[in-house]
Amino acid sequence: MKAAVLYSGGKDSSLMAVFLQRLGYDVDLLTANFGVYSSFKPAKESADKLGFTHRVLKVEEQLLGNAASMILDDGFPNHGINYLHRQVLEVASSEYEVVADGVRRDDRVPKLSTEEIKSFEDRQDVEYINLSGFGHQTINRLAEKLFKLKKESTNPQNNSDYEIEIRHFIGQKDGKKAAESLFPPHIQSRVIGWREDESK
Repeated sequence: MKAAVLYSGGKDSSLMAVFLQRLGYDVDLLTANFGVYSSFKPAKESADKLGFTHRVLKVEEQLLGNAASMILDDGFPNHGINYLHRQVLEVASSEYEVVADGVRRDDRVPKLSTEEIKSFEDRQDVEYINLSGFGHQTINRLAEKLFKLKKESTNPQNNSDYEIEIRHFIGQKDGKKAAESLFPPHIQSRVIGWREDESK
């Protein structure tokens, strides 16, 4: 069965891809792109290093604009990113019977409520799978066992999260300072390959 994993190149979505592949799913890694900035490139590099098929999921720029407006109105990114994630899941579900992501138990965004998940699955006749049974410590331990990881301050060259294109979009319209105030610097882990003993 074909499964799509919404993919950022990070450890969470990489673990989800490995779980599904080892359970016998035919896995495609999808990175959403809204045509504003080529934010999918780091994710493609990570997918290639792990030997997974990677696709760019083209999504309407208008949805990115809607999310940016929400973020600017709120003064923080949570609602806008959740909105964008729901929209991307809808687009992916038009092509796949199984749609998954790396959302874990202690994530705040992006995250769907139980009611939203049920509604999504029923409306789209799709299975949605995430890592909601796994906490941060477990994810870190499993990822370090399987993958070579690179920890660095997030930037457009190493990150394929929604944040990158949103920052670029807001930066073009309202200036770089506005974008930076909404998304302060933080450290992230990117998958750069398999650990020697786990390579295929």
